[in-house]
Amino acid sequence: MSDQKTFEHLTPEEFSKLNLSSVTLLDLREPDEVLVSGIEGAINLPFSGGFDKLDTIPKDKPVVVFCRVGDWSEEIAEILFDRGYDAASLDGGYNAYRTYLSEQAKKDPELIDAKGLKCPGPIVKVADHLRDKPEGYSVRVEATEDAFASDIRVWCDRTGNHLDELVIQDGIIRAQITRADRKESASVKEQNDKTFVVFSGDLDKTIAAFIIANGAAAMGRKVTMFFTFWGLSILRKPRKVKVAKTFIEKMFGAMLPRGTTKLGLSRMNMGGAGAKMIRGIMKQKGISSLEELIDSAKAHGVRIVACQMSMDIMGIHQEELIDGVELGGVATFIGSGETSDMSLFI
Repeated sequence: MSDQKTFEHLTPEEFSKLNLSSVTLLDLREPDEVLVSGIEGAINLPFSGGFDKLDTIPKDKPVVVFCRVGDWSEEIAEILFDRGYDAASLDGGYNAYRTYLSEQAKKDPELIDAKGLKCPGPIVKVADHLRDKPEGYSVRVEATEDAFASDIRVWCDRTGNHLDELVIQDGIIRAQITRADRKESASVKEQNDKTFVVFSGDLDKTIAAFIIANGAAAMGRKVTMFFTFWGLSILRKPRKVKVAKTFIEKMFGAMLPRGTTKLGLSRMNMGGAGAKMIRGIMKQKGISSLEELIDSAKAHGVRIVACQMSMDIMGIHQEELIDGVELGGVATFIGSGETSDMSLFI
């Protein structure tokens, strides 16, 4: 981009190969367009705002101008060239560039290697990678954290991106995603779901959580219960499961209650006597036991999710959890919370 007699024309392919640190990008589109599909580091001077600020653009680097379809950028590139700038215009504008990238990505989608990353690492890596990509750009992702299977579904649904494929094989979760502009969906409009974060492992709090969850499910609401840290004890099988553990994991396993029958009260537990009294009173008064409440919740479609990050910290393995429990991460919880009109932390 030197020794030129007029401004230069760049094809979308040439534009895609630019070293962006060596040029100044000038985006002439409106701010709302830039917000949806901007290019990081570009200066935004909307064409509709006039030419008063053109002289504020630095001259230390070549200036590459682009707009939506390439007509405005030619006009501005010519003005800049006349003012002594080393200027170029993107032929076809951002739309042509987006189409070119999409076609290239579909031929050979780029691989995002998220294997070995823990929540929220895989989702963050995907989001960061796709943030400045145009609509229609496709990528493949490989991850090894079980929670990613749930997280990537929810993330795509909540961000408007399209999950083309999701395959789990040989311990590797493979997803193909196509970038799309976020659109309002039916799931966004119907915000009457219920979300619970079950942090406590106390019997009384757990009973309350499942009573409310069953009531919400009976009203036809979608209910997600996200169990984290001490709440994971609720989901443990009552009998010991043989799994390989480190010394620290074994220590955690020995100290944590194993299943619902080992839970104590948050107050007046009295060495376990309080919990037995509560259970006895519930039986006398015909109130469903905690175990019955859990079975009822699962039967009525309540989604029970175990936080994998907390499981990793506390050394709890999936094999130790009761049937019907999903593994999820932060994206699963946030996605559920966004469609809820009530979120409870218990």
